[in-house]
Amino acid sequence: MGDGWSDPQRRPIFNLIAANESGPMMLRAINSQRETKSGEMIADLLIECIKEVGHDDVVQIVTDNASNCVKAGSLISAKFPTIFWTPCVVHTLNLALKNICAPSLTTRNNEDVYEACYWIKSLSEDVNWIKNFIMNHGMRLVMFTEHCDLKLLTIASTRFASTVVMLKRFKQIKTGLQQMVVSPKWDDYKEDGAERASAVKKNNIR
Repeated sequence: MGDGWSDPQRRPIFNLIAANESGPMMLRAINSQRETKSGEMIADLLIECIKEVGHDDVVQIVTDNASNCVKAGSLISAKFPTIFWTPCVVHTLNLALKNICAPSLTTRNNEDVYEACYWIKSLSEDVNWIKNFIMNHGMRLVMFTEHCDLKLLTIASTRFASTVVMLKRFKQIKTGLQQMVVSPKWDDYKEDGAERASAVKKNNIR
């Protein structure tokens, strides 16, 4: 498996991981800061690991759906016909969900689907707005920690399914959020956004 991410110093890291029935194992992590992440470059890295493991012991390669990864998969399959490339299922579902919930376009006949699934987009926007309102002020965050043991999670633009993870976390802390917005401290809070605080309360107790 190949996966890219950024470390705390914002360096682009490319992970190469092997997995079998016993679980995953890190093969190497490469700083690709000075590299152009082309399909050929990714294919070369994966081929090195395939040779290290032994191509007879490799069944498939899994990456996301980015065009450079798709090209890397085709290059590897051409070199090793017994190894096939598979796109990451989570990334695929993430793209499908984004497409369904995107504003309907005249070039796509998805108006009915968009209307039926709009509640997903609306819900995620409401939750993200509430999360930002709480996290962007110290006093509100203190009130949150007084009622909730778990931390708020944010949406990561490069992490697939992070919106679903954030929504799941809000479900887990729902009781604590409701206790927070009905507490006297919340009603007494007048600094920086009393109207928005009231809107957060309304959203959490409905």
